[in-house]
Parts: sequence; C-alpha cells; structure tokens
Amino acid sequence: MFSKNRTKEYIENCSVQIERLRQALDSAEAVLIGAGAGLSASAGLTYGGERFERYFSDFHQKYGITDMYSGGFYPYDTLEEYWAWWSRQILYNRYLDAPLPAYRELLTLVKDKDYFVLTTNVDHQFQRTGFDKQRLFYTQGDYGLWQCSKACHNKTYDNEDPVRQMIAQQRNMKIPSALIPLCPVCGAPMTMNLRCDDTFVQDEGWYAARSRYAAFVRQHKHGKVLYLELGVGNNTPVIIKYPFRKETLENPDAVYACVNLGQAYAPKEIAARSVCLDADIGKILSALLS
Repeated sequence: MFSKNRTKEYIENCSVQIERLRQALDSAEAVLIGAGAGLSASAGLTYGGERFERYFSDFHQKYGITDMYSGGFYPYDTLEEYWAWWSRQILYNRYLDAPLPAYRELLTLVKDKDYFVLTTNVDHQFQRTGFDKQRLFYTQGDYGLWQCSKACHNKTYDNEDPVRQMIAQQRNMKIPSALIPLCPVCGAPMTMNLRCDDTFVQDEGWYAARSRYAAFVRQHKHGKVLYLELGVGNNTPVIIKYPFRKETLENPDAVYACVNLGQAYAPKEIAARSVCLDADIGKILSALLS
C-alpha cells in the first residue's frame, strides 16, 4: 500500500509536465527519440544489485567485481574466462526481453507517428520490442555483434548461436577453448562491437542507419517535431543531447523533452519550449498511457 501511495503522489507532483508532454506527443508531426542508459535501467536492465548477483556472483566472489559495466573491462587471465563473462553479459542484456515494460509502452505511444530512434544503448531492446529496424540507429555498437579485435576489416558478425553454446558449456567460469571466437580473416581473437577505442568497426549496416537518421533530421527541420530525450546522461552529450537542443532552437515549432531521473534540465534559450521531468522514465511512460 505504501508503494502505491508513493507512486500516486510521485505522478501527481509531475502532472503538469506530464500533461504538457502528452500534448506535445499528440500534436507532433514527427518524434525523434534519443535514448540513453537510463531508459534500459528503467526497463529493469540494471547492471548492479540483485540482478548482477543473480548472474555474476561467482565473478564477484573471485574478483570483487560489483557491476556488469566494470566487469566488462576487467583484465581476465585467459580468453576462456573473458568469454565466460561476456557470453553472460550478452545473453542477459541482449537476447532476453527487458523485465519491465518501458520499451513496450514507448512503442505504444509512438507507433502511429513518424518516428526515429537514435540511441547510445547497445542492448537492442528497441528491435526486440518491435520498433521498426529501419528507424533505429545504434551509434555505439551492439551486444549482438562481434568484430576483429584488430579491426582488420569492416565487417561484424552475429553472435547469438556461439554465445548460447558458451553459456551451455562453460564450467568454473571458463568456456571450452574450442569456443573462443577468432577472426576469419587474420586469426586474431574476436571482440565486442562496442565503441571503446579507435578499433570500433562501423560496418555497412552502421553507415546505412546513419544515413537514414540524417535523412530523417533533414526532412523534419521544420514543423511540429518532438525531440524526446530519455535517460541520456552527460558522458557523450554530442551524440543526442546537444543536437536535440540545437534542432529545437532552430525550429520555433519544435518541443524538447527531457525525462531523466536526477538530470532533467534544458538551456534557458529553449526553456519555454521544453518539458523536463526529473522522474523515472517507466513511471512517466505509464502515466502518458493512462
């Protein structure tokens, strides 16, 4: 009962801004969604706490690792152990549905709109949920893709089948040596297709998605456009945050919306055409549908 009351109070305190966001959605001719890690966290894809312990308690006990993010950078002694970690990270964050409905509710809100998604997330939950894959641009990579660790060629490789084999066959925090993925061109170990350094491979699919995104932005330079920023932090503001604000500033009919727990704000230049909700994204999406 306490939880329900707190949720009701929480939404009532945001009611004016929620209504402004609902009106902006209803009247928008196009919606450009910019999604960061906060959206996936609101969908239950948390990287620490109980969820981390459920899947990685053995790595915690052995190495003191406390979350999935830092564990991805740990210098494991062998590739067998490295891929035991990463196969779990990939499976639980890429090939399973998010436990909470934030992505599904977002799709319900925009499915009948002319929309596009720009995201720094790498868990592909948009596509899993049913968003049109021709309307998605994953700028920072994809947990579901591997590439050559030396970036000897610009091609990526789907990894679902080998990842599931690694999960099924790993023992004592190691996979069998025969399952270590190697580059089919140069023989070097494969690695994740994630933008961590200058070896990140941008394949044909990446460039095609970038072109579709650029075309969408050009097409909607004018008119009633909603720039909907969800859970975007300040690590890489040049990808989503700054461009969204710039486009809003240049289009007097545009609205900028920022929903982000603890980090919701807008520059004074566009404040009058901004909706800022310092709130949990999932709760706001549910309220918009209610």
